[in-house]
Amino acid sequence: MMAIYGPLKLILDVVFFIMIVHIIMSWLINFNILNLRQPIVAQIWAGLNRLLEPLYTPIRRILPDTRPLDLAPLVVFIIVISLRDYILPTLLF
Repeated sequence: MMAIYGPLKLILDVVFFIMIVHIIMSWLINFNILNLRQPIVAQIWAGLNRLLEPLYTPIRRILPDTRPLDLAPLVVFIIVISLRDYILPTLLF
Protein backbone atom coordinates (compact mmCIF):
# COMPACT_ATOMS: atom_id res chain seq x y z
CA MET A 1 0.00 0.00 0.00
CA MET A 2 2.92 2.38 0.65
CA ALA A 3 4.00 1.88 -2.97
CA ILE A 4 0.75 3.53 -4.05
CA TYR A 5 0.53 6.09 -1.24
CA GLY A 6 3.90 7.77 -1.88
CA PRO A 7 3.46 8.59 -5.59
CA LEU A 8 -0.17 9.66 -5.10
CA LYS A 9 0.80 11.97 -2.25
CA LEU A 10 3.62 13.42 -4.37
CA ILE A 11 1.29 14.03 -7.32
CA LEU A 12 -1.31 15.69 -5.11
CA ASP A 13 1.38 17.86 -3.47
CA VAL A 14 2.67 19.00 -6.87
CA VAL A 15 -0.87 19.77 -8.09
CA PHE A 16 -1.52 21.68 -4.86
CA PHE A 17 1.53 23.93 -5.27
CA ILE A 18 0.91 24.46 -9.00
CA MET A 19 -2.63 25.56 -8.15
CA ILE A 20 -1.33 27.93 -5.45
CA VAL A 21 1.01 29.54 -8.00
CA HIS A 22 -1.83 29.76 -10.55
CA ILE A 23 -4.22 31.36 -8.05
CA ILE A 24 -1.68 33.92 -6.82
CA MET A 25 -0.60 34.72 -10.36
CA SER A 26 -4.23 35.26 -11.43
CA TRP A 27 -4.68 37.75 -8.57
CA LEU A 28 -1.49 39.58 -9.54
CA ILE A 29 -2.63 39.76 -13.17
CA ASN A 30 -6.12 40.98 -12.23
CA PHE A 31 -4.72 43.70 -9.97
CA ASN A 32 -2.31 44.82 -12.76
CA ILE A 33 0.81 43.95 -10.82
CA LEU A 34 1.85 41.46 -13.49
CA ASN A 35 1.39 42.21 -17.16
CA LEU A 36 0.65 39.51 -19.74
CA ARG A 37 2.49 41.56 -22.37
CA GLN A 38 5.75 40.59 -20.71
CA PRO A 39 6.98 37.43 -22.47
CA ILE A 40 8.04 35.47 -19.38
CA VAL A 41 4.79 36.21 -17.55
CA ALA A 42 2.77 35.21 -20.62
CA GLN A 43 4.73 31.95 -21.00
CA ILE A 44 4.33 31.00 -17.35
CA TRP A 45 0.62 31.85 -17.44
CA ALA A 46 0.06 29.82 -20.62
CA GLY A 47 1.96 26.86 -19.16
CA LEU A 48 -0.02 26.92 -15.93
CA ASN A 49 -3.28 27.15 -17.87
CA ARG A 50 -2.27 24.17 -20.04
CA LEU A 51 -1.45 22.13 -16.94
CA LEU A 52 -4.61 22.95 -14.99
CA GLU A 53 -7.26 23.27 -17.70
CA PRO A 54 -7.82 19.47 -17.91
CA LEU A 55 -8.72 19.55 -14.20
CA TYR A 56 -10.99 22.59 -14.49
CA THR A 57 -12.95 21.66 -17.63
CA PRO A 58 -15.00 18.74 -16.18
CA ILE A 59 -15.85 20.81 -13.10
CA ARG A 60 -16.98 23.74 -15.27
CA ARG A 61 -19.40 21.42 -17.06
CA ILE A 62 -21.01 20.48 -13.74
CA LEU A 63 -21.10 23.90 -12.06
CA PRO A 64 -23.64 26.55 -13.01
CA ASP A 65 -22.42 29.46 -15.10
CA THR A 66 -21.30 32.29 -12.82
CA ARG A 67 -19.86 34.46 -15.56
CA PRO A 68 -17.52 36.89 -13.80
CA LEU A 69 -16.47 34.41 -11.11
CA ASP A 70 -14.90 31.06 -12.01
CA LEU A 71 -15.57 28.58 -9.21
CA ALA A 72 -13.83 25.61 -10.86
CA PRO A 73 -10.38 26.35 -9.35
CA LEU A 74 -11.91 26.59 -5.88
CA VAL A 75 -13.72 23.26 -6.28
CA VAL A 76 -10.62 21.51 -7.64
CA PHE A 77 -8.54 23.05 -4.85
CA ILE A 78 -10.94 21.70 -2.21
CA ILE A 79 -10.92 18.27 -3.88
CA VAL A 80 -7.10 18.15 -3.96
CA ILE A 81 -6.83 19.21 -0.31
CA SER A 82 -9.42 16.67 0.83
CA LEU A 83 -7.79 13.88 -1.16
CA ARG A 84 -4.31 14.77 0.06
CA ASP A 85 -5.05 15.42 3.72
CA TYR A 86 -8.10 13.34 4.61
CA ILE A 87 -8.95 10.56 2.15
CA LEU A 88 -5.50 9.29 1.15
CA PRO A 89 -4.18 8.88 4.74
CA THR A 90 -7.28 6.92 5.77
CA LEU A 91 -6.79 4.51 2.85
CA LEU A 92 -3.35 3.66 4.20
CA PHE A 93 -4.69 2.21 7.44
